[in-house]
Amino acid sequence: MNTPLQLQVKHWLENDPDPATQAQLQTLLDTQNEAELKARFAGRLEFGTAGLRGVVGAGPMGMNRLVIRQTSAGLGAYLLEQIKDAAERGVVIGYDGRHDSRTFAHDTASVLTAMGFKVRITSKVAPTPLVAFGVKHFNAAAGIVVTASHNPPQYNGYKVYWENGAQIIPPHDSGIAAQIERAANQAIPFLEHDDAVKQGKLILLLDDFYQTYRSGIKQSPMLQNHTATEKVSLAYTAMHGVGADMAETVLKDAGFNQVYSVAAQREPNGDFPTVNFPNPEEKGAMDLVIAEAKKHGAMLACANDPDADRFAVAVHKGAGEYQMLTGDQVGVLLGHYLLSHAPEHRGLTGTTIVSSSLLSKIAKGFGQQSYTTLTGFKWLMNVGIVKNQPENPFLFAYEEALGYTVGSMVWDKDGLSALVAFAQLTAELAANGQTIWDRLEHIYREHGFHLNAQVSIALKPDTPKIGAYLREHPPLKIGELDVLSTDDLKALERRFADGRVEKIDLPPSDVLTYCLAGGARVIVRPSGTEPKIKCYYEVVEPMTADDTLISAQNRATQAMEAFIAAHQASLPK
Repeated sequence: MNTPLQLQVKHWLENDPDPATQAQLQTLLDTQNEAELKARFAGRLEFGTAGLRGVVGAGPMGMNRLVIRQTSAGLGAYLLEQIKDAAERGVVIGYDGRHDSRTFAHDTASVLTAMGFKVRITSKVAPTPLVAFGVKHFNAAAGIVVTASHNPPQYNGYKVYWENGAQIIPPHDSGIAAQIERAANQAIPFLEHDDAVKQGKLILLLDDFYQTYRSGIKQSPMLQNHTATEKVSLAYTAMHGVGADMAETVLKDAGFNQVYSVAAQREPNGDFPTVNFPNPEEKGAMDLVIAEAKKHGAMLACANDPDADRFAVAVHKGAGEYQMLTGDQVGVLLGHYLLSHAPEHRGLTGTTIVSSSLLSKIAKGFGQQSYTTLTGFKWLMNVGIVKNQPENPFLFAYEEALGYTVGSMVWDKDGLSALVAFAQLTAELAANGQTIWDRLEHIYREHGFHLNAQVSIALKPDTPKIGAYLREHPPLKIGELDVLSTDDLKALERRFADGRVEKIDLPPSDVLTYCLAGGARVIVRPSGTEPKIKCYYEVVEPMTADDTLISAQNRATQAMEAFIAAHQASLPK
């Protein structure tokens, strides 16, 4: 007798177009592995503002060809409902170098062309920023990138851009998810590749498209500083991703000829054989590019993540040693550099609530506005698009997780333009006999040494709901520091110690921010599902005339350790 679960699995098998995932499920049925089947059919892989991301495997909880087809049918239905001329304006599709990415991208194209959409698909792997660029360039109704960015090899993902060229935000995520649910219970339209090409519905984006993006970087007003490029040497890694060809090309276009790519990591490889985790933030991921930099005595060791939307850099600090910059340090260096070069130093900069507050102080020093959003580039860019005005043009935004965007050519993070901008900053400093460390010290002397740290704190299962507890028992001090104001993004209110209350203009989110005497700050993000919280700390240490960068950093590190300990001691046990 068939159980409801077995019937569900058999129905899925009848619709699954992939012999490999069919075989996986059939083996689970044959061996009566009910626990694994239950896990694979426990629901659907959730579609959210980041699209889909999950482990490749059979069933509705995995990334596979049937899930991709159902998702594409749901997305297509939502686009037709929401955007006038969506089918004619069409969709741009690109994909990274993971094993299933090309197949998933072409399945997506076949579903959307069958629904009447004009689809432009990259003819080969493409960095994610090129697809975001393509949405604007072609005035498309949407863009899709099949990528799992810097996740481990077993993952893949499906990232969606809206017609404005930025990642989707609510309510589009829930609207698309609802249409996917409907599509999952219907026959999925499908037009074979060759038929779609014959009917003029599928257009392959050949080299001229890649060259258009390249020209955009070459001509960007923010990337025209060609001072002393011959003074800069850098090692580069694509981390087994898709960035190398374009990264090397745009660096050469900008006049950087001493570029040494890590050969072992240059070509796309979905197994990521030389790194435990293909994320430049992870320990050991930068080892090979730093070794390449040492070999050539290069100033910089630079990396893109596998889909080239993030940028990381380690900087030579003497005696053959290199030190990684934090995402915040790269962000404030680029923000300061770009503001100092913008016409009349004008330009809008932005960052997120959990990134350093230093960029806003730098912008203020230049007499410019800076904006702050919820965490995630989707918010940074959607707000940036709204605020981008002729009298106050968008210049730069970043988040601490190595995401940067320079100018408005791409409304998403772009590790390629960030790479060029950082090389140009380094060259200008070298022409004046200075280093990146000198510039950081200059910024810190003016605004204070800003140190940021992130800590996840596991609480006991019987600990009171942390968000509710903190709202009911608002702290007046953390350690020895007075709380000057509290931002409650659930209530969208800023409460000052003197009783004043201001409204906050952000989407609601379960986040509390405490600003303390001396410029310190802690942001608390309670987990809605587990007894744990994420805390983001910032301390600011003024630099005295006698301070060096190292002495200020040591003092800030001590202050940070004491601050974290005091804050954790104040939480309910």
